[in-house]
Amino acid sequence: MSVLVVIPARYASSRYPGKPLAVLRGADGTEKSLIERSWLAATSVSGVDRVVVATDDARIEEAAGAFGAEVVMTSPDCANGTERCAEALGKLGGDYEIVVNLQGDAPLTPHWFVEDLIAGMRRDPETDVATPVLRCDGRALNGFLQDRANGRVGGTTAVFGQSRHALYFSKEVVPYTSRVYGDAEETPVFHHVGVYAYRPEALSAYGTWSTGPLETLEGLEQLRFLENRRSILCVEVEARGRQFWELNNPEDIERIEGMMRDMHMS
Repeated sequence: MSVLVVIPARYASSRYPGKPLAVLRGADGTEKSLIERSWLAATSVSGVDRVVVATDDARIEEAAGAFGAEVVMTSPDCANGTERCAEALGKLGGDYEIVVNLQGDAPLTPHWFVEDLIAGMRRDPETDVATPVLRCDGRALNGFLQDRANGRVGGTTAVFGQSRHALYFSKEVVPYTSRVYGDAEETPVFHHVGVYAYRPEALSAYGTWSTGPLETLEGLEQLRFLENRRSILCVEVEARGRQFWELNNPEDIERIEGMMRDMHMS
């Protein structure tokens, strides 16, 4: 049994058209596109048998092929990355144990986030989907709150029960807390990391379900699983001194490049 990593990437993002081809400059001045940096993050994960980029755009196909990625062309009608992963799995076939969706806007994803996610799925065979969560320190939480105060949608937060299975995900900061935290303090807020691991059966079923009201309101694809009574295991991961942020808006480029400089990432 093996692990497939799919990197869904589309050009026509409503918030940031052409986002996968946006250039990020590393600490040493090296420039690479967002999709290349996401592919490099995926290929650094141990225990993975295959990594593919799934896209509907010839420009992304050409760019990904140029740096050596395997590309699967998918329909422009895919509503989100999970649907694109499901289509890619259908085209690729194969007896995969786990399919990982490492979204193409998360180039700072450390390899151990995905490795811990895969391990969590194997420990809990009843889980349909798993996703990493990262406890926010005060610096990260303040970044979330600043984005919302400025009318921007930044990261996503997750809440889960004692079993570690998700109760909800939101683009708002949940749970609410009125306390002001110092940069290095732990907070009760968990940042949802944009990576998913699916059982192939659950991934294949996803595209057969209609979009529910919560997914529509929040614009969060994982809520379709919760609305259809599928379990999502939240696997808490450790930053180990690494900063993490997803590229959601053009303004995030400067933030991510700053993090790369801080972490001396080329």
